Amino acid sequence: MNRKIAIPTTNGTLSQHFGHCEKFAIYEVKNDKIEKEDFVSPPPHEPGSHPAFLRNHGCDTIIAGGMGVKAQQLFQQNNIEVIIGLQSNDLKGLVESYISNELDSKDNLCDH
Repeated sequence: MNRKIAIPTTNGTLSQHFGHCEKFAIYEVKNDKIEKEDFVSPPPHEPGSHPAFLRNHGCDTIIAGGMGVKAQQLFQQNNIEVIIGLQSNDLKGLVESYISNELDSKDNLCDH
């Protein structure tokens, strides 16, 4: 598997709402192994800004706690897989679970 996976973070942990994150952790995965980890600051949050920003960074997947329905649609329009409803402080562990096909969406932690 070769992918770029984005995780919204606040204070270095998974943000419960992607739109309010301080940074995105972006993991580059090659041959089922994490090759690179970067933290990038997103643009100001406006409808559609974050999906386009992550698409421009080459991301294929976003792993988040919560995300509104419209945002999920915008990510899908940008061909970015959305996995939501997760809670974890272990960012690399989330990516490793994804690589191992052990990560599924759960109940959305966002109420809009």
